[in-house]
Amino acid sequence: MTQKSFPIAAEFIAAANTTAEQYREDYEKSIESPQANDAFWAKRAELIDWIKKPTKISDVNYDLDDFRIKWFEDGELNISVNCLDRHVKKNPYKPAIIWEGDHPSLHKIISFKELHQAVCRLGNSMRKLGVKKGDRVTLYMPMIPEAMIAMLACTRIGAVHSVVFGGFSAESLGNRLIDSRSKIIITADEGLRGNKHTPLKANVDRALDMDGTDSVTNVIVVHRTGNSVPMSGRRDVWYHNLVDGESEHCEPEVMNAEDPLFLLYTSGSTGKPKGVLHTTGGYITYALSTFRDVFDIKDDDVYWCTADVGWITGHTYATYAPLANGTTTVMFEGVPEYPTWARIGHIIDKHDVTILYTAPTAIRAMMKEGDVFVRESDRSSLRLLGTVGEPINPEAWDWYYHVVGGGNCPIVDTWWQTETGGILMAPIPGTVALKPGAAMNPLYGIKPEIVDSDGTMLEGSAEGNLAINSSWPGQMRTIYNDHERFLQTYFSEYPGYYFTGDGAQRDEDGHYWITGRVDDVLNVAGHRLGTAEIESAVVAHPATAEAAIVGMPHEIRGMGVCAFIILKSGEKETEALKAELNRHVRAEIGPIANLDAIHIVEALPKTRSGKIMRRILRNLAAGQYVGLGDLSTLADSSVINQLVEVVKAARGE
Repeated sequence: MTQKSFPIAAEFIAAANTTAEQYREDYEKSIESPQANDAFWAKRAELIDWIKKPTKISDVNYDLDDFRIKWFEDGELNISVNCLDRHVKKNPYKPAIIWEGDHPSLHKIISFKELHQAVCRLGNSMRKLGVKKGDRVTLYMPMIPEAMIAMLACTRIGAVHSVVFGGFSAESLGNRLIDSRSKIIITADEGLRGNKHTPLKANVDRALDMDGTDSVTNVIVVHRTGNSVPMSGRRDVWYHNLVDGESEHCEPEVMNAEDPLFLLYTSGSTGKPKGVLHTTGGYITYALSTFRDVFDIKDDDVYWCTADVGWITGHTYATYAPLANGTTTVMFEGVPEYPTWARIGHIIDKHDVTILYTAPTAIRAMMKEGDVFVRESDRSSLRLLGTVGEPINPEAWDWYYHVVGGGNCPIVDTWWQTETGGILMAPIPGTVALKPGAAMNPLYGIKPEIVDSDGTMLEGSAEGNLAINSSWPGQMRTIYNDHERFLQTYFSEYPGYYFTGDGAQRDEDGHYWITGRVDDVLNVAGHRLGTAEIESAVVAHPATAEAAIVGMPHEIRGMGVCAFIILKSGEKETEALKAELNRHVRAEIGPIANLDAIHIVEALPKTRSGKIMRRILRNLAAGQYVGLGDLSTLADSSVINQLVEVVKAARGE
């Protein structure tokens, strides 16, 4: 596929950290042999301060009978020391976090020294509450500095953090607590986004009423809005009371490189969220290394990644990578549209942001509001733009490049996953002309392959499934409590390769384009939602007999959620019932699981073995009524006509 490309300005290239020749040379060298790959990563590991330097670099085998992924396995380190202590020595008063509150009148600048003190105080407090190395701590927080402080305090004392996005429901939180067997929860009285309050502490209380959450001994509550929340005697403690008077010295726990660092739950194609486990040494090496490469980082950059800490992007590229590199990171509590759509530009001007890393969903939402709001700000401090979470459509890329960046800022369109820990593909700025919507080139040490459904590796220009023919230090190590599922999900489809679950194209120039998920996982606004998880929530409603969930095109979020629902006998289709079903799903999973279209139907298209043919439903949800492919395995093909009528009526066609 040929595509218009945008050359990078000569001034940017002249100042860039990497040239096109350098990239080609270093990349080829990094993949030419296992020994060369180890030598590359040994060199990159020097970016980290080790308590004990590793002598073993990689020990990886994708063979299911003798499976292992280990990086730097004899090395010892502490991540909070890498994010804080080493910068406190060199540059104690440099801003570590610039926090921008929900309302434009609120902001706070926290130096590396102040952040170090806050992390130590909380680390000591958690130790006194009995938190030991390896214990799990769940964070259910708004975007406030205490969220990053809590993550770093866990790494200080060797606890494994599990951050749950503050938009998830009490039930979603409870399920993650049950799986992780967390000892402590850190939360806030409420969250505040766009002047709307989220009842975080109330959700925690509801989650702790669920069976199986008895591992939790304490709930630490940050005072954010000041609205009254119930506090349970011995269990609940106010954050400010807890850390008050604590020492600003907290001895860092010595961690082996392969010790667990964090759990992050992500939707899979079955109903149960997967606890993705990342380990210490490989993760931080990969995070810092890719951060420097992809964002062309300079010492004086003010970097803003808009992702919430509840997602992997908020872990790697809002928290750990910038702080480990000594880069000032901006943290925003609010939403782009509050108080007006000009907010993003105003924040850029206010804090002289040089790099903006955001999701296509946010870009499309701003684009829909027109250019006027963008022009309320100057944005001349920007030098680089980035996108993450899903492939960006060329129209949104073009608008982002010309309107937000004024045609002066290269865009790094990054592809990676919760499971990969960091970016695997992106155009390293200054090394290649940009193609809107393309992930472009693999990063060092990464060998992508396009594979067809039979497992044949395709050469040259091709389209198929994306697999990775190598390991890298930031790769996840297992699914918590379910190693078998880990092996089956990622390594059984194409033996000897990591299967990404994404489709991809490689064009005639050898550049990569991600085409989206190939399993039953929806990418809604950059957030992964398993269809099975949403289906089970729909079916849990007393009016529902059966449901099938598929993705559908959505103007802003890229992908929306479409539900085909069969009601129980005696139930009547009404708008009130549809609204109730939507409320029910949002309450079960969280607002991100909004049902954008609900079609009440008499029957679903099933094969003779009873399997729902989702391919047909996906086509119908997108308004495609002809060319539905092979229907020979359908048990009853007359169902199709009924479905077409229902969908057409709903779409007003």
